[in-house]
Amino acid sequence: MTEPNDSRVGLYIDFDNIVISRYQQLHGRNAFQRDGIRDFDRTHPDADPEIAARLASATVDFNAIIDFAASFGTLVVNRAYADWSVPVNASYQRQLMSRAVDLTQLFTTTTRGTKNGADIRLAVDVVEDLFRLPDLTHVIIVAGDSDYIALAQKSKRLGRFVVGIGVAGSTSTSLAAACDEFEDYDSLPGVEKVKPTEATTTAPAAKSGSRRKSSQPSAAQEAPDAAESSDASDTAPKKAPAKSRRVTVPMFSHTEDAGYDEPEPAEDIDPQTVATELLVRALQIGHAKGDADEWLNTGTVKNQMRRMDPSFNEKPLGYRSFTDFLASRDDLAELQEDGPHRLIRLRPGR
Repeated sequence: MTEPNDSRVGLYIDFDNIVISRYQQLHGRNAFQRDGIRDFDRTHPDADPEIAARLASATVDFNAIIDFAASFGTLVVNRAYADWSVPVNASYQRQLMSRAVDLTQLFTTTTRGTKNGADIRLAVDVVEDLFRLPDLTHVIIVAGDSDYIALAQKSKRLGRFVVGIGVAGSTSTSLAAACDEFEDYDSLPGVEKVKPTEATTTAPAAKSGSRRKSSQPSAAQEAPDAAESSDASDTAPKKAPAKSRRVTVPMFSHTEDAGYDEPEPAEDIDPQTVATELLVRALQIGHAKGDADEWLNTGTVKNQMRRMDPSFNEKPLGYRSFTDFLASRDDLAELQEDGPHRLIRLRPGR
C-alpha cells in the first residue's frame, strides 16, 4: 500500500541503449553491430555458440535496476521502450513483465530503422507525465545518451529529482552533470561484476556468414553480387552495389553510421585521482563558507561532492563506505569523531 507521504517515482528505460552499451562495454566498441546481435537468435539450431556465450555474458540485470529505482519511493510509472519483435529484446520480456514494466513498442517506419525513436518517445512521455502527474517526485532515466540532457534539465526545472543510470564508457558526461544523481550500472547492488573480453575486429566478421538466417542468400549466391559490386564501383560509381540492398541496418538509436555522442573516456585518467580532486574541492568550498579551520560534517561533504559530480560513488573505487574513502585520503584531510557524527577538514597547509 502506498503511503500518502511516499515519494512517487517514474522509471523510463531506453532499452536498446542500455543493452547495446552493456554488450559493447564487455566486447568492444561497435561489437553489437559487428557480431550481428540484432538478428541473432540464440535458440536457432545454427546459432554460433561463441556469439551466444558473448550475448549471455552481457545480459543486463533489469531486476537490479528496478530494485534500485524502488529505493527512491513507490514506482508509479515503469516503462521500457524498444522493438520487442527483435529476438534479443524479446528474450527479456518475461523478466520485465514479471516486474510490471510497461513494454512500449517502437515500430519500424523507415528502411533506416528506428533511429532516435526511443529518445523522442521517451522524452515526450516524461514531459506529459510531469504535467499529468503533479505528485511525481522522481524521474529516473535509464540511458547514457546526451539527447536526454534537455529532458533532465526540464524535469529539474519542474521540481523533480532526476536520477540517471548508464553504462560506463557509453555515457555522456554532460548527461551525468544534468542529473541530480547518476549511477553506473556496474555499481548497482546485485549486479554481477563481469570482466570485459579482449575486443577483436576480424574474427567475428569472418564468422558472420554462419550467423545469418536461412532466409538470407547463401555464400555462393552472394559471390556474384560481390563481384558485380566491385565492377560497378569502377564503371558507374553512382550506382549502389547489388549486395547493399540486402544489408540489415541495426534498428537502434546508435548504429555504425551514428556513433555515440562522446568518445570513450581516456584510459589514462585515474578515477582515484579524479575522486581525490573532487574531495579537495568540496572541502575547500565548505571551508570558504565559514572558518578555514572549521570541521565539516562528512555527510554534508559527500552531498556537496554529489552535487558537483552526480556520478561520484565510492563503491566502484573499492571502498565499502564513504568513511573508508575519506580514511584513505588521510594525508589530505583529517577525521574526527564527535559523538554520533563524523567530522572532516583539510589538513593545515593544504
